[in-house]
Amino acid sequence: MWPFGTKDIDDISKKEVKRIVDKWVCFHYIFLLRKNCKFSFSFPLPERLRNKPTSDLYSFTMKLDEFDNYKVPKDEMQDVALSHEDPISLHSKKLQDDLQTMGMKIQLHEDNIRFLKTLKDKLVDSIIDLQVTLGKYHASNTPKIENKDGSDTQSEDEPSYQKGILQQENTAASILCHSKTNPKMLASDPTLSDDVLGVVAELGHVKDNNLSSLLSEYLGTKTMLAIVCKTYNGVKSLEKYDTEGCINKTSGLHGFGTSLGKTLEGRFNVIALETLRSYSGEFVADDPQRRLDIPKPRLPNGDCPDGFLGYAVNMIDIDRTHLSFLTASGYGLRETLFYSLFFCLQIYKTRTEMLQAVPCITDGALSLDGGIIKRSGLFCLGNRGDAKVTFSKTSINSSLPDHYMESERQMKEMKWKKEKLLEDMRREQALLDSLKLNFEKKKAEIVQFLAEAAARPQTPVAMGILVDR
Repeated sequence: MWPFGTKDIDDISKKEVKRIVDKWVCFHYIFLLRKNCKFSFSFPLPERLRNKPTSDLYSFTMKLDEFDNYKVPKDEMQDVALSHEDPISLHSKKLQDDLQTMGMKIQLHEDNIRFLKTLKDKLVDSIIDLQVTLGKYHASNTPKIENKDGSDTQSEDEPSYQKGILQQENTAASILCHSKTNPKMLASDPTLSDDVLGVVAELGHVKDNNLSSLLSEYLGTKTMLAIVCKTYNGVKSLEKYDTEGCINKTSGLHGFGTSLGKTLEGRFNVIALETLRSYSGEFVADDPQRRLDIPKPRLPNGDCPDGFLGYAVNMIDIDRTHLSFLTASGYGLRETLFYSLFFCLQIYKTRTEMLQAVPCITDGALSLDGGIIKRSGLFCLGNRGDAKVTFSKTSINSSLPDHYMESERQMKEMKWKKEKLLEDMRREQALLDSLKLNFEKKKAEIVQFLAEAAARPQTPVAMGILVDR
């Protein structure tokens, strides 16, 4: 739209055109002065106007009061301001802002990794200190027996559970126990040796032989001989298959059996700890064995049943070599393996007292005189049989001092925290690597854009009307 007047340009003389152009230029110049703008002109003021005082320029244009009264829509004003920006500069600025934002994110992830590494290093130092302390205790407390000649030798009787396992010929448990005496055999399959913890019967101890026999009868021989793995990877390493789905007799436990001259017969049970439903409640306070704080059973009248001795899951003593074990989710053997085997199995002194407590028995019960309730409503009657495989009896030497057990507990927690820190570090590193890759791509995009902009011919942007003089 022509800003000053409505005459057709063909009807205006050359002199009149120059006068209108000068007025248009001065109008914009003074407007920018009033608004304190810093836009640069793409053309100079006319020679005759350059040295004129501002008052003359004011008089040379329309009244500014009248201009101020002229209302320009807000959106239109923004469009006018943006029109003074070079599109190339706008896009370049956006690319640079994106690059700066990515750089700040990279710095943040690098700081996080450094912080996590510092925490991990401190934990490693603390773990080493505890290992030294526990190592000194082990060295000074190795069980000794006296020979006929009076000399002392460090040895240990073969555990009863191991005898029972080895007597179960051609079973997966017996082959596993035999293979443990052959380090080279285990080294041939690192996943199996690292992920397999052992057999159920060897992972816990019981203080009373009678109770050990009862618990073993309750679980059954197949469960007592079940192999325990940390993860499902251990389960897969025990038995492998060919392309047709048949068992590969040369790998896994079948391969170990062949090497030992034994044939693995029948089926065998395997437990993967990471797949079990874990106990999620509280623990008994200040208990080195971290027994589960399960509420006592209550009869309908609110009283605890007579003869109640405790829960089977808490009557298992976990071997000190496995006390520090934790799954990836932070659970130990008691709250995973033994809780899944016994749940809230109750122990009573006598069968009579156990039967009187039936109203509050939900997960089964045992009595020391041989009574067994498998679960609510399922009673086992008849004579007791001899358990072929039992838990070994807790020895006096396994009753460790409280400070040792506390150190073991701290060791377990610190190892678990270290694994969590390593997981966090791996996650941060993955994010950092991804950001760095995108950062390099963005840099290449900017370089390419600037190169194309430099090669593009420059088109001057005029703010006024150019007229030949």
